[in-house]
Amino acid sequence: MKVLMFGWEFPPHISGGLGTACDGLTRGLAKNQVKVLFVMPSASGDEDQSAVHIINASDVTAFQTRKEARELFEKVQFLKVTSNLIPYLGPDEFEEKVDLEREKEWNEFRISFGQKFKFSGKYGSNLMEEVMRYSLVASAIARQNQFDVIHAHDWLTYMAGIAAKRVSGKPLVVHVHATEFDRSGENINRQVYDLEKRGMEAADRVIAVSNLTRNIIINNYHIDPSKVFTVHNAVDFSTVENREITRGVPEKIVTFLGRITFQKGPEYFIEAAYKVLQKTKDVRFVMAGSGDLFNRAIRRVAKLGISSHFHFTGFLRGEDVKNMFAYSDVYVMPSVSEPFGISPLEAMKANVPTIISKQSGVAEVLNHAIKVDFWDVNAMADAIYGLLTFPALSAMTVRCGLEEVNALKWDNAALKVKQIYESVTEEKI
Repeated sequence: MKVLMFGWEFPPHISGGLGTACDGLTRGLAKNQVKVLFVMPSASGDEDQSAVHIINASDVTAFQTRKEARELFEKVQFLKVTSNLIPYLGPDEFEEKVDLEREKEWNEFRISFGQKFKFSGKYGSNLMEEVMRYSLVASAIARQNQFDVIHAHDWLTYMAGIAAKRVSGKPLVVHVHATEFDRSGENINRQVYDLEKRGMEAADRVIAVSNLTRNIIINNYHIDPSKVFTVHNAVDFSTVENREITRGVPEKIVTFLGRITFQKGPEYFIEAAYKVLQKTKDVRFVMAGSGDLFNRAIRRVAKLGISSHFHFTGFLRGEDVKNMFAYSDVYVMPSVSEPFGISPLEAMKANVPTIISKQSGVAEVLNHAIKVDFWDVNAMADAIYGLLTFPALSAMTVRCGLEEVNALKWDNAALKVKQIYESVTEEKI
C-alpha cells in the first residue's frame, strides 16, 4: 500500500509536536509495510528519509499547460474563497455576476503556468496564501504519482488533501492533531474553523488523536460519528538514553516545556510555582518555549517576586530538550485544552515524575501521571510539592510510569491507521 501524505513540518525542523508525530507515524507505517510519500511545503534536505520519501513542494511546478490548468480549475473550485451573496440581484443578474467573478478568478489563476512556489513552511502573516498555493501544488503531485490513499495532517494541509482527492479520485483521510477550539478557546478564527470543517466533511475518514478531540469534532464541527476514529499518539524511544548531566544549581528543577500560549496553560504553572515557593525555596522553575504570552509570563513572574527562582529558556529542540528532561525533577503539562500531548510521555520515559491536566487527551492513556484540573493551582502546587518532598511518591510514579509508556508504541498506532486505510480503500472498490 502507498500513501500520499501532506504535512507542514518534519524533524529536525519543527515548532511543536505535529512534526514529531508525523515522523513517528511514518516510521510505524513503514514497519507495517506501508510506503509513504510525505509532502511538505519547504524541505531542507537534512530530513531522515529512511522510512519515508519526502517531496519538497517548493520544487514542484503547479502545472505546465493551459489545458491542464483549465481542467484543474474546473475540478478544484475552492482555491479562492469568496462570497457570492450579493443583495438585490435577480436570478439572471446573479448568474452573470458569478460568471464574471469566475472569469476574473481564472485570469488570476492562469498566471501560475510553469511556476514553482517558494514556501516558507512557517506560520507567518501570509499563512493563508501559502495554504492555498500548497493545494495548487498538491494537485500536481497527485497527478504525477501513484498511490492508494491520501492522508492530510491538520488544517494547514486539508485543502491540499481535497485538491489531491478531486484530481485523483482516491480516498482522503484527515488527521486532527488539534482544533481551533483547542488553540483559541471560544474566540475562534472563523476562517481556520471553516477550513477545518471543510476538510473533515470532504474526508472519507477522520482520525482524532484522542476521544476528547473526537467529541469536539462530532459536537463542534457536526461530523458524522461513524467516520471519526480515535488513534492515540505514541512516542519514539529509539533515541532515548540515560544522560549524565552536571547541574549549575543545587535546587531541584520543575519544568514546563511547550508553546507559551493560552492553550498550554503557562499562567497556571506560574501561579502554582508561586504557591510552592511559599513552602520551600529549594526549587527552581523552568519555562522552556516561546509564544504570544511570553512577555506576559515574564511580567507576571516579576510581579509575584519569584524571578530569582524562575527561568525562561526560549524555544528548545533536539538535544536541548533531552538535556532539559535530564535536568528535571518534575515535569508539568497544565494545558487548558490538549488534544493529546506527547511531551509527558517523553518526560516519563526519561524517568521524570509527571503532572498533567485532566483536560488533555494523553490523560486517557496514562494512569501513573498525577492528574489535576488545569485551573486548580492549589492541587497543582500540592502535587509538585509532594513529588519534590516525598522520595517514595516520586520513585513509585517514575517506576510505574516507565512501564506504562513503554507500551505506547508508534508501531501499534500505525497498525490502527493502516486498518483505517484498508477500510476506506475497500469501500472504493
